[in-house]
This record gives sequence, structure tokens and C-alpha cells, in this order.
Amino acid sequence: MDFDLPAPIVAKLAELDAFIEAEINPLEQENIQFFDHRREWARTDWENDGIPQKQWEQLLREMERRADAAGHLRYGLPTDIPGGGGASNLEIAAIREHFAARGLGLHNDLQDESSIVGNFPLVFVINRYGTAEQKSRFIEGIIGGKDHVAFALSEPDHGSDATWIETTAVADGDDWVLNGVKRWNSQIYRAAVDLVFARTSGKPGDHTGISCFFVPIDAPGFKILFNHWTFNMPSDHAEVGLDNVRVPRSAMLGAEGQGLIMAQTFIQQNRIRQAASSVGAARHCVEQSIDYALNRKTFGKPLAERQIMQFRLADLYADVELVRNFVLRTAWELDRSEPASVSHLVSICNYKANRLVCRAADEAIQIHGGVGYTRAKPFEHIYRHHRRYRITEGADEIQIRNVSAALLGRRRADSSNGPGGVRPA
Repeated sequence: MDFDLPAPIVAKLAELDAFIEAEINPLEQENIQFFDHRREWARTDWENDGIPQKQWEQLLREMERRADAAGHLRYGLPTDIPGGGGASNLEIAAIREHFAARGLGLHNDLQDESSIVGNFPLVFVINRYGTAEQKSRFIEGIIGGKDHVAFALSEPDHGSDATWIETTAVADGDDWVLNGVKRWNSQIYRAAVDLVFARTSGKPGDHTGISCFFVPIDAPGFKILFNHWTFNMPSDHAEVGLDNVRVPRSAMLGAEGQGLIMAQTFIQQNRIRQAASSVGAARHCVEQSIDYALNRKTFGKPLAERQIMQFRLADLYADVELVRNFVLRTAWELDRSEPASVSHLVSICNYKANRLVCRAADEAIQIHGGVGYTRAKPFEHIYRHHRRYRITEGADEIQIRNVSAALLGRRRADSSNGPGGVRPA
């Protein structure tokens, strides 16, 4: 087996690094207030419910415009989308890990999940399940940021247990009428349309019977109730109410009652990529800590000569290498298998990488001492951002449950096929 990244991926990473140096870093330096110790303050419109500042969003769109012009932004999209590069899961995982390992920067903003190689999970969903009219409007709208779509699945009483959502959609003539409340309605403040999941049939707990709808945010009865301020600001995760909101039949995305399949497509698209970003950020924390330990002297000796520091760094480095290689291997498996058959491996990547980056950021703060606790260093930002991934797109507990279900379910199947759990030939 060859454990090296394929030569084309290595060449692509070098190409992207050259683009960052030539086009993105100068733009970042011109707007350094969004990346130095002022970052949280500069990015947040504190007097407007803590949503992202317009200047910050405009800078991200300019980064994406340059990346799109250079042919990078759509690299991860399917080839049937104009400009789509058709990159594999392994390619995108390697890119995400590489970008995060570079540290904070405009090339790959953690908080907004904007990157010179775009992350567009909703584009995949719409491209796979949408009508020709929906694809024509929303795919380019999302990529260009001119007709953005928000995502509304969670509710005040339902997060990971999405089969129990209480928002309903009832057919009324040529329309659907929606009622309910959504929480963590991501990116609603920049959106023209909200993708709302609602039960159209069945009973609470059923996996079928939930549908999703494109709902204009200016529709009568649609109201943004308030914005949740989070551990990492700015925030665009609002509470939204729907009071007899009417949409036409054509507003439904995909087949009636199959909305959770589309939600899973969105979530699964993100899980392996988030894991790759997390392990890359963890690697950045380790590398920064190694440099600091070699150069920082205490009591006349470099920190690196202290056994406690050597052991701490070695243990963290070992975990980063193990998780990094498992993430890349799982991305490789995803390119060769049905997603459902390796879902448990993706779950391992997700919860292990997300736990690891939080520990790595915390250790980096400790190793750097007082300066590590300041905003002059990136570790507090890395921790505050990546801590959310232990909850979103499937909490740690959901990921572990997925792994145990695959493991124990397989063991039960094996034990029923012959002595010792070995399937007969």
C-alpha cells in the first residue's frame, strides 16, 4: 500500500499555496483587523444583534471572487455544475487539513467556513434533488453569495432527534402552509430563502414523512425572533418563527416525505471535511508549540529540554498523526464505497478529530503560558470555533452511537452465521 498523498494532490496543494501567497495574503494584510487580536470585535456588528459586519462579509466575498476567477472555488463541486472540479473526498480532505494547518487566515476562515476551495454542502443537495428551476436559481446564487439559502432543521426541543421535529406543513389547495419554530437557523441574516424542514405526514419519530421547502424570508408569517449569541462571535444562528407561512407546491425540494435523506446528505458532506479541518488545526497548534518550546527559555534552559514538555508534545503529536492518517484513509474509503458502509468510520474521524483539536488548543495555551491565553495567539479562536463541532452535524454522543451500532450490529450478524462468529463459506 502507498501511504503518500498522490502526486496530483501534492501538486494541487502547492498550486493553492502559491495562489494564497500571491492573491490572498496581500488582501488579508490590507484588512488585518479581521485577523489579529481585534478579530472578534472587528467581525461582529455588536449593535445589530451580533451578526457579521457587512465589511467582513464583503471581504469574504472578494476572497471567493478571486478564488473563483482563478478556478479554485468550485474545485470540490461535481463536474455537471459549471466550473465544478469533481474533486474526490480524499482531495478535499487533504486540502481542508492543509489549509487549517496553515493557521488562521483569509484563505480558509474557520468561523464562516469560507475558503478558496469552497465548502457548499447545500449545492450538492440541490444539485442532486432539485428541479431544473431550483438548480438554475440557487446553485449559482449560493456560490456567488447573491441568492443565499439558509438551513433550518433544528428546533428548540429537537436537535439530533430530528425525526421528532414539530414544525408542520399542511397541503391547502396549491399551497403548503407551514407552522413552527426553528433554532440554529444558520446564515439566515445573509439569505434570501430559508430551507425549512417540516413534517408533512407520519408520526413523531418516523424517519419518513418530513419534507423540505424553500421559504422566502420575506413571506408573510415568517419572522426572525432573535439571534443566538455564541461562544464564537459573530453569530448567524437565529431563532425563526413560521406562522401560517404559505409557499407554492413548487417550493418543495425533492420528494415529499424524504427530507431527512437530504438533511443527511448535507450533514454527511460536512462530517469528513470538518474532521479534516479539526486535525489540521490541531497540527497547527502542535507545530506552534514545538517552535515555542525550542525558543522559550525558563531558568536558563529551553522549554524543549524539560521532560514534562517533551512528553506532552510527543503524546499530542502522536495523536495528531494517528487521527490525521485515519481521516485521510477514511476519505479514500469514501471514494470507493457506498457512504452508508463507511458511515461509522466517518463518525470515528469526526468525534476523535473534534476532541483532539480542543485538547491541542488547550495544550498550546498552557505551553505558551500567559501569552497563549491572549488574543495575540490563535489558540483561543481555534478552541472556541472547533468546540462547536462536538455538537453540530451530530454530537459526540451521536457519532459514538453510530460507531457502536455498526460494531455491535455486525457482531450480532456474525454470531448468527456460524460458530465463533465466522460466516460459513
